[in-house]
Amino acid sequence: MEFQANLKAFTERVLTLKPNLQTEEATKNGLIMPFIQLLGYDVFNPMEVIPEFVADIGTKKGEKVDYAILQDNTPIMIIECKHWKENLNVHNSQLHRYFHVTKARFGLLTNGAEYRFYTDLEESNKMDNEPFLVIDFENLKDHEVNELKKFQKANFDIDKIIDSASELKYSSAIKEILVKELNEPSEDFVRFFGKQIYSGKITAKVLEQLTGIVKKATNQSIKEIVNDRLHSALKKEEESHEEFEEVVEESKIETTQEEIEGYHIVRSIVRTQIDAERVVYRDTQSYFGILVDDNNRKPICRLHLNGGKKYIGLFDENKKEERILIEKLDDIYKFSDKLLEATVRYLN
Repeated sequence: MEFQANLKAFTERVLTLKPNLQTEEATKNGLIMPFIQLLGYDVFNPMEVIPEFVADIGTKKGEKVDYAILQDNTPIMIIECKHWKENLNVHNSQLHRYFHVTKARFGLLTNGAEYRFYTDLEESNKMDNEPFLVIDFENLKDHEVNELKKFQKANFDIDKIIDSASELKYSSAIKEILVKELNEPSEDFVRFFGKQIYSGKITAKVLEQLTGIVKKATNQSIKEIVNDRLHSALKKEEESHEEFEEVVEESKIETTQEEIEGYHIVRSIVRTQIDAERVVYRDTQSYFGILVDDNNRKPICRLHLNGGKKYIGLFDENKKEERILIEKLDDIYKFSDKLLEATVRYLN
């Protein structure tokens, strides 16, 4: 929770400081160094973070990457920084060159607001052309918080990150393709459905007709899935609320000694016709019910003892309750015949 709160604070920092950062160096100081610290690394400790890390390429000397994060004196991630106004799409080739000549398994290209994480999934020691994780702090998503946690100093594990990087990279690519196809279905996408629903030859005219149908149907399906999940979530929330209300109601119920004594009197009366273990009670805020087999549809009687006056509730064949005033608990014995009659009714 603390890390998530820190990320939220950093998001606000990005939005606040951006307009005041006029240079790349200001972007580093204002946004990128605080981000590195957010991951738990000391930017002022050269055993953890080295600025201007040397990454000589062949005979070309003096090449430097903006930052290298170290673990056991070995670089684990190199960071190439740009001004926040820069479009990162045109700068990954530079990071690509540096990645090749260092031992780092991860490369990070950032303008302070957007952070693109790269590794070498496709070919060892050669940085992939596409990042496996992109974090935009102007549009941070909940699931991305867990991915960033893996890069914290305390959690850093190369093997675990590589395992998740592969899934992240390809799932992101699939999502992009799916979004594109949903907005503008390609011919191959339309033909995929057409072959399964249309028995004739798929001509250009048929293809044009199916394109609109596929677009409408797929988008409608997505909406229905979302609505179903929302409905299910709301239903679960309502059920949870009802369970909570039941717990609250139960917590207000206090079974008195007088009610227990009344229960034992009733049980002693009806046990001549039924096994005493089958006679149970249920206490509610409104009444104290005595039942057969713990079944609300098999009431023997109800005791109303918590008000100023005492009543016993007896049931007829239609299970309609009649309340009768009693002076004391021993008066229950006066209704033995009615109690036995109700009990035998359920046995028959």
